[in-house]
Amino acid sequence: MKRRAGEREKEMKKKKLLEELGESRLPYMTLGDAGFHQLWKTKYSKLIFRKSDAIPEELHRVVQEGFLTLRKHDCFFQDLVRIKGKDFVTPVSRILIGNPGCTYKYLNTRLFTVPWPTEGYEIKYCSPQIHDACKALIKLNDYLHIEAVQALQGQNSSETKETKDSLVIDREQNFDASIKEKGSVLKDQSSCYVSDDDYTSLKNRTSFNLTLLNYMDPLQMLYLKQEPYFGMGNMAVSWHHDENLVARSTVAVYSYSCEGSAVEESNEQILNGRDPAVWHVGLKVAWDIETPGLAIPLHQGDCYLMLDDLNMTHQHCVLAGFLPRFSSTHRVADCSRGTLEYIFGQCELALQNLQTDSDSMALSLKSLEAAVVKQVEETHNEVEFEWLRQFWFQGKRYLKCTDWWLKPMARLEEFWRKMEVMTSLVLCEVGKEDQTVEQRNETISCLLLVLIERQKLRKEWTARCQSQAAESLPEDQKPECHPFWVDDDSNMPLPYDLEAVIANLQSLAQR
Repeated sequence: MKRRAGEREKEMKKKKLLEELGESRLPYMTLGDAGFHQLWKTKYSKLIFRKSDAIPEELHRVVQEGFLTLRKHDCFFQDLVRIKGKDFVTPVSRILIGNPGCTYKYLNTRLFTVPWPTEGYEIKYCSPQIHDACKALIKLNDYLHIEAVQALQGQNSSETKETKDSLVIDREQNFDASIKEKGSVLKDQSSCYVSDDDYTSLKNRTSFNLTLLNYMDPLQMLYLKQEPYFGMGNMAVSWHHDENLVARSTVAVYSYSCEGSAVEESNEQILNGRDPAVWHVGLKVAWDIETPGLAIPLHQGDCYLMLDDLNMTHQHCVLAGFLPRFSSTHRVADCSRGTLEYIFGQCELALQNLQTDSDSMALSLKSLEAAVVKQVEETHNEVEFEWLRQFWFQGKRYLKCTDWWLKPMARLEEFWRKMEVMTSLVLCEVGKEDQTVEQRNETISCLLLVLIERQKLRKEWTARCQSQAAESLPEDQKPECHPFWVDDDSNMPLPYDLEAVIANLQSLAQR
């Protein structure tokens, strides 16, 4: 409900803004415009740019090789996202790489990390090349973390000089050595500029736990949306705030477009506005028609950082060039409800209410208190619709990289089965007469809310799996109607008909 209200509010703001504009377009500036740098400094100062020549050559090499490897192994996928109740296939292909067990949710779609090499985890990749690609991305992640902390320190410093790289790294240095050296200097600087608490805050807001990789070849797209407010041209990604992030955390982006002579020739022409051959990041103050927008060109190996609250106060879009482009967008995802550790913990808490008789081995519930029943059934819904259905809706895509997620999903399926049994046990108990009318009505009331939601979501997910958009996907990416809701032993549905149960509970509630 909250998400839908937010979507409606955004649509109303967008409609109002477009109505105010009519046929006119807002002004925007790009690199060649007088006043571009002044506008950036005054209205977009929390956007930090790093040109490719400021980044170690060895890092460029391994990261760009990693992109190409993942593309070669068909590891980029178009997501089937849900917007205003409809499914759409994204024009951009993506893959999520990050800490084992982490997920990232956007546009009602939960992506599951292909884990990068992490000490203490056994991760079997489909090929050594995919392992190397993931290893390169964790190196980039470490580098961008240090860059982000330094940039925030520079912003917070009382010194008025412009924030620039405080360390110039010899490109011939070994990359791992340069990271170590830079980290030690960073530690020394931190004691000069910020308190321990502030430094911890800076680290937490820049400790990227995953990266969402993007790939798009504009010439392969039949249609790209036109940027609606400024007339900036073709958009690969529409105006948005990044979702599901820790508040005021940095987003760091590494861009790699394979530029060649066609783009260089285009740059020599005198053009009004941005060069359509070159990829750009567009920025604007959210829902503002007074401040001009920015369109900043992105060349091979450039990086930019969106610091502090920039992602909340401003919106950004990606403007397509002519050539294929990769990007690695590093984030501090809000994983408070998005890790295996979290969902396993919720399941184990819910299953504390299930007990087995030592003699008969019969299962029963420890408590029928409404609050306990509600917690179990809400966890039941969360496991089914936020994890199991989300995972299998994405087909077999993850098996292109690793089978790491299969074991945790099997464990979640087992938890789900036990919670199905717990639902059956509650339903048996509410039909008995040994509860007071008040107790029974309270239990029925909380059960009905959760079960009606469960029935609605099951219908919705079934329809999504059979939608035209789902059918348009490649065979190995089509949603799987994975039968986790079928009993393996009897190959029959588990023990209750949800629609009949809801009707029966509604009847009981009216007595």
